[in-house]
Amino acid sequence: MPKISAAARQELVQAIVGRYRTATVQEKRRILDEFVALTGYHRKHAIRMLNGNESPGSSTSRVRPRLYDEAVRQALVVLWEASDRVCGKRLKPLLPVLLPALERHGHMKLDVDVRVRLLAASASTIDRVLSSPRASAGPRRARAKTVPGIRRSIPVRTFADWNEPAPGFLEVDLVAHSGESMGGSFAHTLVLTDIATGWTECVALLVREASLVVDALERLREVSIPEERAYRVNRA
Repeated sequence: MPKISAAARQELVQAIVGRYRTATVQEKRRILDEFVALTGYHRKHAIRMLNGNESPGSSTSRVRPRLYDEAVRQALVVLWEASDRVCGKRLKPLLPVLLPALERHGHMKLDVDVRVRLLAASASTIDRVLSSPRASAGPRRARAKTVPGIRRSIPVRTFADWNEPAPGFLEVDLVAHSGESMGGSFAHTLVLTDIATGWTECVALLVREASLVVDALERLREVSIPEERAYRVNRA
């Protein structure tokens, strides 16, 4: 830590720089020891300052060019909004799919350089760039405080958490066709997506009911996985 103020350090440099440059090697070493002790500077930085290569307020570190500028930030905000404001961990693997879709429909048009930097951004960088828009967007939706025991016992992974699984590992979801209101009766769609291949199967349900979901899964098993059915028959 510096032991004197910035103004005092600058005055000290001006006072001894001439004497330092004309001094002998032994005198320079003594002047440098005293200067480092008073200012707290690193020795190499102090030498450069006394030789006139750096000013007292300069930094010894190289300033890196800003990689993720305003153009990248604005593009990320659009993609974040289009993805329903998901976190960086989920948005990162979604970018190669979402960005071409928005470009194809005329919602985005990016320069090649901006596009490359955008797709190269890590999940942590995405979260850092979006920290300000996320803060101004207001508080997140409150989550349920209690979690049923069966949900706690089943590990849940998002599409970004799979480590290159083999075909056959599925993500399953129920989509409600209720419009803007969840009141009354409405149809659902049971959606199964294979993680490895992206193959998707859907079954319509008149209501959300456990037995109908089980029946739909059994029907999908028979029509969507003929190889597994043949394997079971051959083993029998």
